[in-house]
Amino acid sequence: MSENVLLQTNFSDLKLLRRGKVRDVYDLGDSLLIVATDRISCFDVVLGCGIPHKGEVLTKISLFWFDYLRDICENHLLTADVNAYPPQAKKYHEALRGRSMLVKKAEPLAIECIVRGYLSGSGWKEYLKTQSVCGIRLPAGLKESQKLPQTIFTPSTKADIGHDINVDEAGAARIVGKEALADVRAKAVALYEKAAAYAQTKGIIIADTKFEFGGYGGKLILIDEVLTPDSSRFWPQEGYAPGRPQPSFDKQFVRDYLETLSWDKTPPAPDVSADVIQKTSEKYLHALKVLAGL
Repeated sequence: MSENVLLQTNFSDLKLLRRGKVRDVYDLGDSLLIVATDRISCFDVVLGCGIPHKGEVLTKISLFWFDYLRDICENHLLTADVNAYPPQAKKYHEALRGRSMLVKKAEPLAIECIVRGYLSGSGWKEYLKTQSVCGIRLPAGLKESQKLPQTIFTPSTKADIGHDINVDEAGAARIVGKEALADVRAKAVALYEKAAAYAQTKGIIIADTKFEFGGYGGKLILIDEVLTPDSSRFWPQEGYAPGRPQPSFDKQFVRDYLETLSWDKTPPAPDVSADVIQKTSEKYLHALKVLAGL
């Protein structure tokens, strides 16, 4: 893996469709080129630093999961082999190798599909107030980081500006329709449970994750990234104990660091120490090695 940090791509003769918090997406006509940069966002703010290897880790973990989970749900991947890209993209092979995917041009579903196996993050905060998460009533007396009695599907809105907002299933059905919601709920829970069972054999707990689905050819398919340290909470099985936050192999490490600073979580983001950047990179690489053997 290259040590160079890539914060932004500028392929002047390709059509930039959007520049997200982490990914630059180019429209190649009948397909999309997704480039995972080394940018990192926390609290919906993109930090000024990059995390070495991050884009490569996100891409390689997603490729692993796309293959492992393909029996449950079709996905948008066409190829990650730069040599098989169209000529107009292939010319940028040095920047693209290891951190890009050529994908089908799906129509994204207008909700985030979040699946939780453990009580953490915004789910824990909501539980403390209402004893429920996204309208799903939970037993009394649960602890932070505790395994839930069963996997729950807790969708949220997609916000172009600001934070996504958790919604109950009735609210999600109003956005995407009852039939589509039932389909993605079943697929998302099955994907999570198969992945979580596999990860546990590797000593990693997947506490929760976010999937994205899109319409393509009359079907809902899995798109974007899958079960990465950006979209999931990965905890080490060793030392796991409910009742407190858990150490993690994901960007929660950076969030926790930022929480120690006097920052109001609005741009611009504060500087991140070289030590935190290095340790975050190591956590991402560790997740890749343990889960995908790479």
